[in-house]
Amino acid sequence: MNEVLNCLKTRRSIRRFKNTQISAEELHAVVEAGTYAASGHGYQSAQIVAVQNAETIAELSALNAEIMGVKSDPYYGAPTILLVFADSNIPTFVEDGSCVLDNMMIAAHAVGLASCWIHREREMFERPEGKKLMKSWGLKDAMKGIGALALGYAGQEAPAAKPRKENYCIYVR
Repeated sequence: MNEVLNCLKTRRSIRRFKNTQISAEELHAVVEAGTYAASGHGYQSAQIVAVQNAETIAELSALNAEIMGVKSDPYYGAPTILLVFADSNIPTFVEDGSCVLDNMMIAAHAVGLASCWIHREREMFERPEGKKLMKSWGLKDAMKGIGALALGYAGQEAPAAKPRKENYCIYVR
């Protein structure tokens, strides 16, 4: 089977990570894949912030957990968090950022890393503490949080794929 199609079919969300940081080469490969994501009119409205600083990850985790209303770590102990923002002045900013996240999930799987798409980044970065972080990273005010990837080495076996639903696709010929 084609290698790309195999990655698409075998990638699963992982919700437990080893406490081992990924290599710079692995990080670069995943981020670079994100930069090649499709974007409306080729505007490339998205921007990626790669976080490996443990204190910053703890701050992000606490903020995300507060929004979700839990005490647990919404990033599942991942040693790297890839935050995706996109310029809200671009009409396709949500779609653009979503394509970046998807490309990075597939790339992570292709290089032997585990990932999980995490939500609530929009709400996180609308709060004063989130805006402060954005400013410290040099992001402009028009940038909106789209999502994040928890990224690292799997600390669990990948779950089996659920059966595909019937009539997933309707063919009109």
